[in-house]
Order: sequence, then structure tokens, then C-alpha cells
Amino acid sequence: MSDVARHAGVSRTTVSFVLNDRADANISEETRRRIWASIESLGYRPNAGARALAAKRSDCYGLISEIATAPFAVDVIKGAQDRAWADRKFLLIAATEGDPAMEAAALDKLLQQRVEGVLYATTWHRPVTLPPAAREVPTVLVHCFDADGVMPSVVPDEVMGGYRATRRLLDAGHERIGLINLDPRIPAAVGRRAGYERALREAGVPVAEDLVLCGHATADGGYAAACELLDRAERPTALFCANDRMAMGAYDAIKERGLTIPEDVAVIGFDNQELISAYLRPGLTTVALPFEAMGIKGVDMLAALTAGQPLGTTPVTIDCPLIERSSV
Repeated sequence: MSDVARHAGVSRTTVSFVLNDRADANISEETRRRIWASIESLGYRPNAGARALAAKRSDCYGLISEIATAPFAVDVIKGAQDRAWADRKFLLIAATEGDPAMEAAALDKLLQQRVEGVLYATTWHRPVTLPPAAREVPTVLVHCFDADGVMPSVVPDEVMGGYRATRRLLDAGHERIGLINLDPRIPAAVGRRAGYERALREAGVPVAEDLVLCGHATADGGYAAACELLDRAERPTALFCANDRMAMGAYDAIKERGLTIPEDVAVIGFDNQELISAYLRPGLTTVALPFEAMGIKGVDMLAALTAGQPLGTTPVTIDCPLIERSSV
């Protein structure tokens, strides 16, 4: 800073005022331009750590994610980063591979960088317990919720997603609709089945337990469950698969039996994993998980917390839109 002051022919205090954009400093525009020209000429960069320590703010948020390169994580990062940048905030990203020791270390490192808040994002919807240090800074959970019910969170509206998928099949004239679900204990499976049953009840269609099977989230599991449903004397005319991988397996089971999609059996997936849903033939109609929108909302909530606005601990839900293709 002293070098810049000498180069620009001003005092060190004047340089400090310009760098910190002090509105109350009586500094002419010509002097400001000269100082910024000197900064550029000398390649000066302020010490961010020192400035954050002095100002007690860093203009940075931290994002902790299990796998930063996973397709879903990329969408969360994009939404969060775009929204943060709109407020001139930067996002510092730490991938932890789901290792609790790495999570604790990543959080400590982000706190050392004086981040103003932290987003904690998971690849699948579930309760989580964060390291105690997370309570030292505003923290928002994305695609998960606090097992202790203390921290605010944003999650997909699983129930409405299941309802929307089933409603689409009902509107297409189907009543015998099979559900190939995820592990029945996880929140996504519970919510998607609740939406499925709600849509059936509203349409006056009985919920048949024998039409609900578990595909364990894999293509092989979806194939096996679809085989079982399609080999029954009274087979379903439509399948709601609770993720796209299981829908991919169901496609194989349908085609092996000489049936066509959607003429003989309609299929809807969930997640909108584009490497699957957009390239199956016919293209898979599916419900999208709103990862980018959750990233945006997470930063909105973080900005509110850092501004001192209290938030509730009931998870905020984000709508899961239906992506129409050709399988219904």
C-alpha cells in the first residue's frame, strides 16, 4: 500500500480510503483514477485475510458438498454461485467425499477464511448431523435437513413431485399404475409414494399394494421390479419409477416382452438425469429435482441469515417440475 501511495503521489491513508470505498472520504475522481492506475501498474492486491479480519466480513460464502463433480452437485453450485455473484459474493467450494473428518476439516478451513456463511449440500435427500463448528456461522442445508431440527434447510417437494408424475399418468387415461420405488425408508421414497397415493385417491382410484415394489434405485432393480409387474395376469398399463435409473431398467423389461412405450406401457421417471432421460428411446418423461433452484434459494436464505433475519427450522420446499418427453 505504501508503494501504491508513492507511485500515485498520495498518502497511504488516501489509498486505504479508496480501496475500502469510503463514502465519507473527500477524494477527487482524478485522484481515485490515479490510485487505481497505480494499483494496476504495480499489480497490487490487498491482503484478503487481513481485510476480512479487520472488517469481520470476507464477501465469501463457503459450500461443502460430498462430491463437487457429480451432475447434481454441479447444478447446486451453479445456482448458488450465480445468486451469490449477484450480491458480489464469492463461493469457496470444498468437496469432502462424504468423509466426516474431511467435512470437519473443510468447515474449519472455511471458518479460518472468515466466510460469512456456509451452505452444506448432499447428493441425496436425508437427515444430517453437522460438525459443532457449523453453529459458529450462519449455515443453510441444501437437499438435506438437520437431524436435530435446529438449522434451516431447503429440500425438493418430493410429495408434489410424486403427485405430479401420477397425475400425468392418470390424465393420460391410466388407472392401473405401478410404482417402482426407492428404499422405502428414505425421505424421497416416503414423499414420492405419498404423492402417488394422493393422486390416486383424488382420482377415485384404489391404492393397490401389489402394484408397489422397491427397485433399490438401480437399473437392475428397476428391471426386476418391472418384470414382476408386467408378468402378472393383470399387468399395469403405466409405471411410475422413482428415479431414472430404474426407469431405464423398466424400459428393457417392457421391450423384452414385445411391448411398446407408451402405446402398451407408459413410463415416467424422477430426477431428470439427462444422460439417461434425454437419450432413452423414446425420451423419458420425468420429474426434475430442482438442484439449481435449491442452490439459489440456499444463498437467498444465507443472505437473510447474515443480515440478521431469523429463519424457521421447517425445511423450505422447492417445486419439482415435470419434464415432458415421449414416454407417456
